[in-house]
Amino acid sequence: MAKAKKGKAASGGGAARPTEMLLISSKVRAMIKDAGCNTAGDALDGLNGYVAWLVQQATKRASENGRKTVRAHDFLIM
Repeated sequence: MAKAKKGKAASGGGAARPTEMLLISSKVRAMIKDAGCNTAGDALDGLNGYVAWLVQQATKRASENGRKTVRAHDFLIM
């Protein structure tokens, strides 16, 4: 069942939530703490969703340009 959810999220259709955490939460929390801020309980989920969206957009752009390789400039959304 987990594979079905993973495949659905990877299809690029809509704003699907990732089924797993893509971030290292301790590193993100430390970065936020170093900036003098606290981390809310839902902050990492929101950031994780945004990162998943960025990956979806980058893979879409690479595909539209006839490539199977995602490159750094594919993440620059303007």
